[in-house]
Amino acid sequence: MGRWEPDARGRLLRAALELFSARGYEATTAAQIAEHAGLTKTTLFRHFADKREILFQGQELLITLATDGVAGVCPDSTPFDLLRAGVLSLCTPHGTEQREIGRQLDALLSSSPELQERALFKRSTITAALREALTTRLDDPRQAGVLADVGIRAYYEGFDSWVRSSDDGPLADVVNRELQAYEASLITLSDAQPAPFA
Repeated sequence: MGRWEPDARGRLLRAALELFSARGYEATTAAQIAEHAGLTKTTLFRHFADKREILFQGQELLITLATDGVAGVCPDSTPFDLLRAGVLSLCTPHGTEQREIGRQLDALLSSSPELQERALFKRSTITAALREALTTRLDDPRQAGVLADVGIRAYYEGFDSWVRSSDDGPLADVVNRELQAYEASLITLSDAQPAPFA
């Protein structure tokens, strides 16, 4: 395999997953990942600030997909329609390969507090971007905040179910079911009568 072969980012991701799984995250160096991918350490650092970022390289794409999804919905859409468009857009890049990567990441995250912290930062960053996009459309930061929190929760819960499932259906179907369940819960809460004082 040539050292300058295309898809350096994908090769580094596959190499990192293999080495982290075999040796552990802490015991694997950036140089080892680059060598395993057939690349130089300079190439690795041209793409990523450190070895941890190799695993989270899709963050900017997800932010773009979510914000573009919200922005592309017609003006007379309901707030939840806006949310659904943004959240389901997050599912676009996920196919069979991403599902397997998700399974490998699950095991790695459970064994590394550093990776768990980075995963939480990724989630909060995507939530903030979705909240900002919804605020622009709704002109109501509180409503946008509630919707973004619910939507990202539905996305991650759907993703976790999809990764663990043997069902070959697309991620968007699983996430959409989660969104429908949360929408129904919000409607139930809004219709609920306050409990009487004792």
